[in-house]
Amino acid sequence: VWINFDALKDAVSKPSAIIGGGFIFAAFVFLLGGTLGAEFFVQRISLVLMIAGIIIYFFGFRIVQNLSIPFVLLLLAIPIPQIIFNKIAFPLQIYASRLAVWGIRLFPVPTVRNGNVIEILPRGATQTIALEVVEACSGIRSLMTLMTLALILAYFTRTRSSENTESGSRFFQNIDFWRGLVLVFSAIPIAIITNAGRVTATGVLTYYYGSMATEGAFHDAAGWMVYLVALALLISLNFLLIKVFGRFGEGADKGDE
Repeated sequence: VWINFDALKDAVSKPSAIIGGGFIFAAFVFLLGGTLGAEFFVQRISLVLMIAGIIIYFFGFRIVQNLSIPFVLLLLAIPIPQIIFNKIAFPLQIYASRLAVWGIRLFPVPTVRNGNVIEILPRGATQTIALEVVEACSGIRSLMTLMTLALILAYFTRTRSSENTESGSRFFQNIDFWRGLVLVFSAIPIAIITNAGRVTATGVLTYYYGSMATEGAFHDAAGWMVYLVALALLISLNFLLIKVFGRFGEGADKGDE
């Protein structure tokens, strides 16, 4: 917002009392419904609607188009409803468990999977150790963070033609929008694979070092390392997409000429 402040001043148009008032009314409805239903997600959405409504009411709809990316980031900052969170988290736990078992079996490690629980028999031991891929290990939190960072990365590495567009909505009509879309959705497999890699490494180390590999400083450090790897993959993919989509953009520009 601060970087494009001059463009935002130029984007101020005729105030729209009808549209702005509609957004404000919807915000009150969402707030009331969320409060009565004890649903925090709906209450938080009402804040975004209220901000958009006030801006449209006083400065027109065009400025909201220029603020489309900040509004998307604001929406991404709102935690998803718990019922949706649970529906996403459990399948991710199963996927991470399956991928981890496939990875562990690449090594001479005896392992058995029961749902999201991986049982490993450490070397020289007679009793198995159960590795439970719990909700915190499902990767959903890193997934949401990576998707948000992917959007920020795509926006701040856009081409000059995108930066110079008069309307923020035109950002979604050029090659940078499609590059950003691919980058955001690529965060999903990156989060799943890197999280499964973390569980795989934990399982292999459990075979050699026992329960020490599943707790304490090592477990916390592994989480940070995996996230850094995921972030590095995301940045590398962005550079690759810039080159690939840049060629498409050059071809489109030549076609227009």
